[in-house]
Amino acid sequence: MTSEWRVRQAARHLRLAPYDVEMQRRYRLTVRYDGFEFHGWQKQGCEEQPLRTAQGVLESAVSRAVRQPVTLIGASRTDAGVHALGQVAAFTAETTIPAERLHHAINRFLPEDIAVAAAREVEPGFDPIAMAQRKAYRYTIHNASVRPVFGRHRVYHCWHALDERAMHAAAQHLVGTHDFASFANAHHGRDSTVRTIFSCSVDRQGERLTMDVCGSGFLYHMVRIIIGTLVEVGRGALAVEQVPRILAARDRAQAGPTLDAAGLCLMWIRYPGDEAGGDAGDGLHNAVV
Repeated sequence: MTSEWRVRQAARHLRLAPYDVEMQRRYRLTVRYDGFEFHGWQKQGCEEQPLRTAQGVLESAVSRAVRQPVTLIGASRTDAGVHALGQVAAFTAETTIPAERLHHAINRFLPEDIAVAAAREVEPGFDPIAMAQRKAYRYTIHNASVRPVFGRHRVYHCWHALDERAMHAAAQHLVGTHDFASFANAHHGRDSTVRTIFSCSVDRQGERLTMDVCGSGFLYHMVRIIIGTLVEVGRGALAVEQVPRILAARDRAQAGPTLDAAGLCLMWIRYPGDEAGGDAGDGLHNAVV
């Protein structure tokens, strides 16, 4: 019998709610942030002068809410300027705050450009990095001759006329399990560049193009290079038929440019037991930025 089991039994005997007793619990957070003023997700800089990152700001807020130091682990290391609607983070702490109220407690200590959308207790071994099964990103392009004024930090401006049908056709060549070395930054730091893309689509609504990519995982700058290559197809600099050859070349120089971070948003991350298409039924897969 574990000490935790004894505490729970004692709580039941005293007719106390389980959260009336402090014990180590693991929590999963769904996090949203506007990446414009963050130096990415991961904590950076020295201890005396840390850079403003989503992880650093959130970890501080969680520590204040649960009144103890915590170590926060995030599922995706989004770059500076990249946004998120469905980042997932986890931490372990002793607190009597009910899980359904935990996100409200944390949000009290957060600035306006980041918020916890949901929180729930998970098994002690929950690892947001290793246990992730699928991730989805959306890239948004403002395709018009005049640059955007409103929401300009959440889109990439392309003044070239883009053929979204050609872009969508080219994107289908990327679906499946492939070696994506051509679509990764040279300093990706991974042992393998093989990844699986489950879906990749391009859609237009007026002056806005949205490109949705869902995969098992992504290499450093992979999504932004994929989109940069599709934009080259859309403006006629590359033919649709060239994309399979670029993929097979396993040569970064063959693919398109790495597009700006502002247009990219992490939409959702799926784990075992989650509802299909999003994070635990939070509806993040239908959200639009």
